[in-house]
Amino acid sequence: MLPDFILNPPKNLFFTGKGGVGKTTTSAATAIALADSGKQVLLVSTDPASNLDEVLGLALSAEPSQVPGVRGLFASNVDPVEAAAAYREQMVGPYRGILPDAAVRSMEEQLSGACTVEIAAFNEFATLMGSPAALERFDHIIFDTAPTGHTLRLLSLPAAWGDFIDTNSGGTSCLGPLAGLKAHQLLYATTRQALGDAAQTLVIVVSRPDAAPLTEAARASAELRELGVSNQRLLINGVLILTDPGDTVAVAIRAQNMKALKTIPQALALMPRTELPLRGAELVGIPALRSFFSPENCLPPIAQPAQAVSLRAPLDNLLNILVAMPDGVIMTMGKGGVGKTTLAVNIATALAAHGKKVHLTTTDPAAHIALTMGKAPEGMQVSRVDPEAETEAYRNEVLATVGANLDDEARALLKEDLRSPCTEEIAVFRAFAKIVEQGTDRFVVIDTAPTGHTLLLLDASESYHREVSRSISDIPEAVRQLLPRLRDPEFTRVFLVTLPEATPVHEALSLQTDLRRAGIEPAGWIINQSLAPLYVTDSVLSQRRAREFRYIDEVVKQGAPTFLVPWQNSQKEIYHENSDL
Repeated sequence: MLPDFILNPPKNLFFTGKGGVGKTTTSAATAIALADSGKQVLLVSTDPASNLDEVLGLALSAEPSQVPGVRGLFASNVDPVEAAAAYREQMVGPYRGILPDAAVRSMEEQLSGACTVEIAAFNEFATLMGSPAALERFDHIIFDTAPTGHTLRLLSLPAAWGDFIDTNSGGTSCLGPLAGLKAHQLLYATTRQALGDAAQTLVIVVSRPDAAPLTEAARASAELRELGVSNQRLLINGVLILTDPGDTVAVAIRAQNMKALKTIPQALALMPRTELPLRGAELVGIPALRSFFSPENCLPPIAQPAQAVSLRAPLDNLLNILVAMPDGVIMTMGKGGVGKTTLAVNIATALAAHGKKVHLTTTDPAAHIALTMGKAPEGMQVSRVDPEAETEAYRNEVLATVGANLDDEARALLKEDLRSPCTEEIAVFRAFAKIVEQGTDRFVVIDTAPTGHTLLLLDASESYHREVSRSISDIPEAVRQLLPRLRDPEFTRVFLVTLPEATPVHEALSLQTDLRRAGIEPAGWIINQSLAPLYVTDSVLSQRRAREFRYIDEVVKQGAPTFLVPWQNSQKEIYHENSDL
């Protein structure tokens, strides 16, 4: 039986949720089901780390293309970074050769941050939603990744629709990325109205039956509701249906699923809900996606139970290596939902247990450290970069310096500018730089944000001095030293965290390439929540375990130290009981 959002869908369907919960799979399967019912459908991804190409088995571009084997389905993959570059040139290009080079460079710098990427992505799907050609050609437009509350807040600022750069008397500005949007004011206003219209749009909040993604789903849902996007449905993906009650691993996973669903946040509990089972088969390619909503598991017979194998390199090995090292920074990075927070907590706890001075922190807006950590051991500092507190401090500093000598009108404009979400990016970045600096006399373990946010944060270290100069004349030493410290393998050790699955591994490989481009060489890989070392008889888990090995081998072939962590019922202590730590 198909979910009711497929049986009776509005024009626009948006899939949103924490990384790794299955947004791309569910959006693609929904698009195929609608196309198979005779509808003309456009499937669009605006996710910076999209794997829509891999899921469909098709090379996609920003231009919609017909999906072979699915009549009526067209798909496109909008890369927000590429879109931002095109958007930046669209804004700056007409001034080349007219304005002085210094003025053109200033405009380019204002359009080089995270907000420009968000605006460019919004511009792409707003154009699709508001395009007469798209409206006439397609019955349904499905977006893999909805606009965030961050983006919608950015577009709600009144100054977004003025000639801001031309009239800004305070110098460079966070609102620089919004220059030129006045020409699109009607389109964007129509798009925002459509997002809040239940007759036109449904937002499907995708999660998994685990505490962290459910908490993040509740946060994202509430933020969208506050901005008028209230037509939402919850989709819980990956609920294990037992096929062998004698499999202790399967029973534990099932119990963990049920506990998470029983304690689901109240805001989510009140939403219409669809639950989908965990699948054993690889959900890649049109045939697999067509069967996604089928109640049958369609599993091939398992010839024999999957036997346990020895760990290639347990996490104990990594912890012993780290304990022997001098102070510095340890970062866990990877796709959302792979267990970065849990690993950061366990690494920090193990170091503290060895008498090391440790500061554990997170730059993830979702900030799950407190949930995972519980009570911190003696001698370990635990913190969170609080975006609200950091932003307020930054606003006050700018108003006390740059704003001190402005007239009332200019000061009012500056205050509005400082309400932009872009201001939050700068404020959080300053705190990040200060935390990294602490690695000179202790271990600093940083649970970083999901991949796209992290890269934007790191990228800011190249251009941050341009922005900070508007509030202070000298660049703080912590900011000046940040990139050299991140690039120093003796000071900073970045561990790429992945699950033994296609999308997390391939996204981590892409992250590795980006880090190397920035001059940062990963110190190793951690493959988390693996079934490979376990004995399983449940048919779903046996099938999932069997396909892990190809992805484990893919990571091992990178040649970096690789550590394997088995799935455990409690993820709070994932290093072994027989460890020296």
